[in-house]
Amino acid sequence: MSAPRFSIEQDGTHRAGITGVCVIGAGTMGHGIAQVIAATGVLTRLHDISAEAIERGLAAVRSNLDKGVSRGKVSEAQRQLTLDNLRGSADLADAVAGVDLLIEAVPELPDLKRRIFAAAAQHTGPQTLFATNTSSIPLAQLVGSVPDPSRFIGMHFFNPVHIQPLLEVVRAEQTSEATLDAVLELAARMGKDPIVVRDSPGFASSRLGLALGLEAIRMLEEGVASAADIDKAMQLGYRHPMGPLKLTDLIGLDVRLAIAETLAREIDAVRFAPPQLLRDLVAQGKLGKKSGAGFYDYA
Repeated sequence: MSAPRFSIEQDGTHRAGITGVCVIGAGTMGHGIAQVIAATGVLTRLHDISAEAIERGLAAVRSNLDKGVSRGKVSEAQRQLTLDNLRGSADLADAVAGVDLLIEAVPELPDLKRRIFAAAAQHTGPQTLFATNTSSIPLAQLVGSVPDPSRFIGMHFFNPVHIQPLLEVVRAEQTSEATLDAVLELAARMGKDPIVVRDSPGFASSRLGLALGLEAIRMLEEGVASAADIDKAMQLGYRHPMGPLKLTDLIGLDVRLAIAETLAREIDAVRFAPPQLLRDLVAQGKLGKKSGAGFYDYA
């Protein structure tokens, strides 16, 4: 990866385009984030704890691109550009060396995220921006893990990343204007439509989406209607593209449970209390589409 051109002068006025990015975590969100960034021509490294995990992520990117080409949504040139600008590395020091932006996309565990940022910061330079893809954890709990809090920001992507247009940009109290501007410029290059929110548990999207999702689960638990009819009510009555239960299956019931537990702890233990049905399904390994079953059967 060539020397980055992005830097912030002492007065915070110099800004240029991000040219090198490392995405940590090659799972559902991580490989999607790496794909959309590499598609802009930005050199992108995908890091995970094993070569096998990285290869699964890269294989998912190739599958996404092949589907896009077959459907006429992606040109062969765009496919090749993306693959040319994307590579995996299981070595953290190699993965983050010289990058302008590091994005973590690992499970919603604050301690894990803090450890990753602290470890990565040992191998990055003063130009590197640090971003978290967390959907609910307050940035105030993570920002102390990086050497310069002014270079810390939230970049909350939505699944599937290569299709969903929204990017929720979360500004911590310490986030500088230069950091915010750099991320918004990259969002424009990715074709994302960003919103900017201040640091608050659940931000805007997860807080609103979770409230609807939890109530839908309670309704199912109480026998108000079937999962299909609850979803149909929101699709046909409110023009939602997907019902709240099917959306929970897509996001992952374990992810929704983790967000609910965070918001119950940080905002209100009653309003965001996870329904027992959600806990039971997660305990049974029914995590939604990724496991083959959730509120719906995908077998």
